Amino acid sequence: MIVDFHTHILPPGFRERRGRYLGHDACFDLLYKDPKAKIATAEELVANMDGEGINVSVVLNIGWSNHELCRETNDYIMEAIARYPRRLVGFCAVQPLAGEKAVVELERCVSGGVKGIGELRCDTQGFDFADKDIMEAIAQAAMKHRLIILTHASEPVGHSYSGKGNITPGLLYHFITNYPDLTLVCAHWGGGLPFYALMPEVAKALSNVYFDTAASPWLYRDEIFKHVTEILGAEKVLYGSDYPLMKQSKLVKSIRALSLSEEAKSMILGGNAQRLLSLS
Repeated sequence: MIVDFHTHILPPGFRERRGRYLGHDACFDLLYKDPKAKIATAEELVANMDGEGINVSVVLNIGWSNHELCRETNDYIMEAIARYPRRLVGFCAVQPLAGEKAVVELERCVSGGVKGIGELRCDTQGFDFADKDIMEAIAQAAMKHRLIILTHASEPVGHSYSGKGNITPGLLYHFITNYPDLTLVCAHWGGGLPFYALMPEVAKALSNVYFDTAASPWLYRDEIFKHVTEILGAEKVLYGSDYPLMKQSKLVKSIRALSLSEEAKSMILGGNAQRLLSLS
């Protein structure tokens, strides 16, 4: 089974009326102000999965700063996973700064079948990962319902790119150490956080943390798979494409061509996700 742990869908109206939303939300502006930036619907994603041999995709929301936009787009994700229960796994958006409203929304989404929260973006949403007063309620609700939190991450060095942001390993580490029992997935290789696991205390802190490979070909050479699996183990790596930003099959082909064991490649392509998401 191949599980893509990092894809994005939005309601059709967000593409058709893109201009209506621009200027009203920091994350939407960051990701979609370029008219060439692709927006995909659930139907388009499933059709793409059929064409590229992907069995299951995790559909993520984005880091809306506006609570009402979280609700509107969460509705679409819950509708999508209800239509395609064997193909799509839903993660919802919450705005931690909304306080009790965010917790109520999270409970609503749990009732609607979501298995996680994401893609959280403290940079566009304006909250501080290290602030327990803000994050406590969300973290506790996630642990109560055994949800996975998936957060954006970015490198503190290197080239700039659209959507990069500034959620660097140091910011993530504060959150990780505040909530060691929380299951967390850091997107985009965690902005390089796995390399700090060469420090024993960091390796210990990452016991419930995983890393997806979203947009990896735009960020790193393929040797990153070898290095991260040597440092943390193949069980910590989740194949994610960042569709529709990138073709789902592109990274699958790269992973299959790696000089890793077949067991390691199978774990990365789907085995780890099956375990985390309790997929049959």
